[in-house]
Amino acid sequence: MKLQDLPTLGADADFQALEFDYTRPAELDGAVPARHPVVVVGAGPVGLALAIDLAQRGLPVLLLDNDCRLSTGSRAICFAKRTLEVFDRLGCGAPMVAKGVSWSTGRVFFGERQVYRFDLLAEEGHERPAFINLQQYHVEGQLAARAAQLPNLQVRWKSRVVGLVQDADGATLTVDTPDGRYDLCAGYVAACDGSRSALRQLLGQESRGQTFRDRFLIADVKIDGADPVPTPGVPDPADPAPAGRPRVGADTPAERWFWFDPPFHPGQSVLLHKQADHVWRVDFQLGWDADPEEEKKPENILPRVRALLGPDARFELVWASVYTFACQRMDAFRHGRVLFAGDAAHGVSPFGARGANSGVQDADNLGWKLAAVLQQGAPDALLDSYAREREMAADENILASTRSTDFITPKSPVSRVFRDAVLHLARDHDFARRLVNSGRLSLPTVLAGSALVTEDTDAFAGPLLPGAPAVDAPLDDGWLLRRLDGAGFAALVFGEGDAAEHSLRALAEADSALRMPGGPARPQPQPELLSLSQPQPSPSPSPSPSPSPSPSPSTRSLRVLRVPDTAAHATAWRRYDARPGTTYLLRPDQHIAARWRAPTADAVRDAVRRSLGHAPLPAPAPVLLPLPLGEGGGEGRARPPAAAPSDKPLPGSPHNLVTTPHLDAPDDFYQALIDAHQPLSTDESHAFNARLVLLLSNHIGALPVLREALAAARGAAPVA
Repeated sequence: MKLQDLPTLGADADFQALEFDYTRPAELDGAVPARHPVVVVGAGPVGLALAIDLAQRGLPVLLLDNDCRLSTGSRAICFAKRTLEVFDRLGCGAPMVAKGVSWSTGRVFFGERQVYRFDLLAEEGHERPAFINLQQYHVEGQLAARAAQLPNLQVRWKSRVVGLVQDADGATLTVDTPDGRYDLCAGYVAACDGSRSALRQLLGQESRGQTFRDRFLIADVKIDGADPVPTPGVPDPADPAPAGRPRVGADTPAERWFWFDPPFHPGQSVLLHKQADHVWRVDFQLGWDADPEEEKKPENILPRVRALLGPDARFELVWASVYTFACQRMDAFRHGRVLFAGDAAHGVSPFGARGANSGVQDADNLGWKLAAVLQQGAPDALLDSYAREREMAADENILASTRSTDFITPKSPVSRVFRDAVLHLARDHDFARRLVNSGRLSLPTVLAGSALVTEDTDAFAGPLLPGAPAVDAPLDDGWLLRRLDGAGFAALVFGEGDAAEHSLRALAEADSALRMPGGPARPQPQPELLSLSQPQPSPSPSPSPSPSPSPSPSTRSLRVLRVPDTAAHATAWRRYDARPGTTYLLRPDQHIAARWRAPTADAVRDAVRRSLGHAPLPAPAPVLLPLPLGEGGGEGRARPPAAAPSDKPLPGSPHNLVTTPHLDAPDDFYQALIDAHQPLSTDESHAFNARLVLLLSNHIGALPVLREALAAARGAAPVA
């Protein structure tokens, strides 16, 4: 079919069955190769998202893909709130949310018992859910349908890049098609061609990291919604009987369920997710010695699924795959005119949904920077910041993914003892729940430490930091992020009265020296500068309580949104720690570039120039702090920065290990330890000691003291 016909099919199209028409390129018939500002290679979620973003910014985009179909099987299924907000700006978020299964809660089990339940978005006031579960082919289908609506976005199917030569002015690609090979020229090339990236190989590059010696089975099963079946080990909140269990069917709550060592799959882990179209995704840990080909056979899959769902379950096996994974990345995401994104640049384990989500956020970071360089005269060095910021994000994701994998699949008897000790304690102790790690779920990286971010000069409270993505909040006529379309830089100005008017005047005065990107390209007498159309301050506070947007990007570049101090906007004021006049400058990808209590024109100008790479500064050591959305358990968002692990002892904690006599009854202490272990076997004693160490570590609360105690116990430090 023609790609242009895709939008007519609707959200219920069978995207897996579609095959798009190949069209013979004009270059094969002697046409002079056109020079394309940007060529995107790879039409998966990342490549499609980037191509749409560039096209919406007015750039002509060529997208090449070596196939003519979308993905098959569920593959990536968990799409995070931040990614959904990006899709909203690309014009395709709504059908994805409508089709997907929204969720924010999950349950963790150890054996048959529930350890605890968590909520990733416990706080109200967000338009989008914490996550949706939606099969990757549905996501690609909606992205492709959006791409078909953009006349300046051309997709060429069955076009495989087999050659790449760069010079100072651009890159020449050799493309192989069913009708032969041809060359085309590009100013920049975005390599979004997946974990087996052909462009990475053509440049002689590789990804390095750790491959994990384990195998997992994915099984997509369609369950008869009219005849739900009991699920082992999950208490039914609607059934007061202790033995009550929920039912996997049309009315089952959309939750994430993760089992450690369940009786239906002993010694391993299992993950269960509800997807669209009454399809459930089950991930079974198999172990490294499992035979992938044997495990993919239906006669081996069906008994595993039946053990989970129960002997009377009625289900259909839709798709299955066996996978291994690695946590790795390229040393650098930029190589001359070629910029790598998504799985082509980095890879993580599937636990935590950090693969596709981080890839879409790569595209979100890269799109506006390419547009600024190509349309608005921003320096080429701005693209170096893409590599630095997203390499930072990849390192954060790889660390989180590696730790999740180590917890889920202990690599030694000792690590298993401590893992099980955490799970035992988590039933009754909140601190242990925060140690449980069945996948730290995807969070956008806070770009603190980026050379593009202006650090605070005023005091602000709360978890929101410069470099963080803007957070959503309800307005009296919609949602905050919806009012900021991402076409260019934007400013939030809080309040009315003199303080707000001062901030608006500062934004207006900055126009004398800046040209801000966003909207249509316009002549630039000084390409190194950017244009800021003047936000017009009113002589008196606005009588309307509604936020007042600026004109569209076609008539101005900086979108200024005033947020009055009314009850309808209380959540926005609280989340942004606002006072009258507080101003936030947001990049086109909606990360916070700078913020002030009372900005000056010079401060605004300097922050914009810094964000566009005109005033490059050496990046300080990165500070990677996740942005919490709610107060979940261990599986939820990381705690606010003040509660993140650090080398600082908590208030009231000793700063150093106390090794001088400190026991009020030494003999009784010693005897209590002996008595506790007396009836235990060696293995039971090891497990008991692990739980005891965890409890006492939490009581200490200071990482330096724990490290000193560990060193003393090993005999690596003198004991006073």
